[in-house]
Amino acid sequence: MRYQITGKQIDVGEALQTHVTTELGSVLEKYSQRPTDATVVFSKSGHEFVCESTVHLSSGLNAAAKGHATEIYAAFDACAQKMDKQLRRYKRRLKDHHKDRTEPVEVSGASSYILASEQDGSDDYNEPETLQPIIVAEMQTRIPSLSVGEAVMQMELAGAPVLVFRNDKKDGVNVVYRREDGNIGWIDP
Repeated sequence: MRYQITGKQIDVGEALQTHVTTELGSVLEKYSQRPTDATVVFSKSGHEFVCESTVHLSSGLNAAAKGHATEIYAAFDACAQKMDKQLRRYKRRLKDHHKDRTEPVEVSGASSYILASEQDGSDDYNEPETLQPIIVAEMQTRIPSLSVGEAVMQMELAGAPVLVFRNDKKDGVNVVYRREDGNIGWIDP
């Protein structure tokens, strides 16, 4: 398994890297036998250290966790506890999906755009000159081919509010999202 341990304007020493590799490795070994790589990023927010980790599993699922603390080791330990809890919570579901899926998740490429906000701070409503939005950034994104259950699990593991995926059963693009009432919504055009 590959580990990428970095710091945003923080020097991540050899001792911390060894601690992260050992502890995260033991958490992942307990619950998922096939992780491919892990990314751990340390940063500072005010007086607290922040640790964000993302683990990519060979099944195509991603698990993400974030921890805060006043000490850097405690921030990582909080993050590792959240990762442990997520993987423990979904262990049975992960095993069930691994039995159904014999090959890795197919991923197709797509373009992702960030559009400029039209709020300029004034109270007067001005008609825009054009109805075309201003594109601030263009990126490539990946759309996985999953079942609806796998998509919901992926969205919850990643902590994302929405997930766009290609439905395995049908040949179309679907969306699952977290509703304000706490339930999951599914758009199947």
